[in-house]
Amino acid sequence: MTTPEATLARSPSSPEPPTPAAPPRNGAGAGPVGAVPDSPAPVVDEFPGCVAVHISRDEIDDYEGRIEVWDAATETAMVVCEPASIYHEHPSQRLAQMTALIVLTRGSPIEVFGSADILLRDGHGRPRRIMEADQSVYLNPERDRPPGPSMVVGEDVLPDVVVEVDHTTDARRRKLALYESWGLPEVWVEVPDTRAPSRAASRKPGVTIHVLHPGGYRPSPESRAFPSWTAAEIHRAMNEPSLSVETMAVLERVGRALRERDGTGARDAPLLLRARAAGRAQGRAEGRTEGRAEGRAEQRALLRRLAARRFGARTAEGLAGLLAGIDDPAHLAEVGDWIVVCATGA
Repeated sequence: MTTPEATLARSPSSPEPPTPAAPPRNGAGAGPVGAVPDSPAPVVDEFPGCVAVHISRDEIDDYEGRIEVWDAATETAMVVCEPASIYHEHPSQRLAQMTALIVLTRGSPIEVFGSADILLRDGHGRPRRIMEADQSVYLNPERDRPPGPSMVVGEDVLPDVVVEVDHTTDARRRKLALYESWGLPEVWVEVPDTRAPSRAASRKPGVTIHVLHPGGYRPSPESRAFPSWTAAEIHRAMNEPSLSVETMAVLERVGRALRERDGTGARDAPLLLRARAAGRAQGRAEGRTEGRAEGRAEQRALLRRLAARRFGARTAEGLAGLLAGIDDPAHLAEVGDWIVVCATGA
């Protein structure tokens, strides 16, 4: 359907001018369509690990390759040369697992989207520029999740965190500047421990957290979206073969910090409320306290076995400490639901 084209003539490279204020984080939207100032078209030299490919407006919606950015003016996409590998996918999919575990302590949902489009429209409402993030995180999806298939700049609430995994690419050259100009509040750039042969020797493994301030992005030692979660802790967790006991403790700490900051807890989650009510009714029907205690012990053991099968023995060991403090059968059932969600990478 599409074929690689010759590299575009190099245009002057400079960050896009700042956008108007980002949409308020209440889902209300902001600003007229097309309010973001124009900037030079992306060129291949700004996207290491990519090739410039001509993709027309009619073809872009159906294109299945890995795109860093697509520009309508030139109908050109920067397409990642190397196919997706476990070295690229492991860190980003691990984030979905970790946020699901954070939810157990926080008590309200977090949603993570993989390879979702963030797009800017032109004055006629058509796509003007599209970027594809490796992961996009919404801390309050029931309030902020976009209604359509893409996240639209100036219309939708933008993700709280966007993650770029630079296994063979380099988001710093231009993509980060585009994110900044579009008002993305926080971007994590992860360079995995496993080195790709094509990665420059100067790219050292680690996570860099870029937090948006009035003057642009500034590197930060810890996340603003996930309070107290440091770059070193995030990188270690994204690259572990399975989640360690230390990482499980960090996730519990971050969940508590989110709950304290945002005032969210189990009482704020409708699903948990329904599960608790069902659990109380079931408990009354079961009768004896001793029988309920035995049932909880069996439920914990089953959850540990499920976690070991899904994520490995070390993760199950870390989860056991969290389960020991949960007495409500309905809450234990909710832990099982999240283990299943984690395993699917959703």
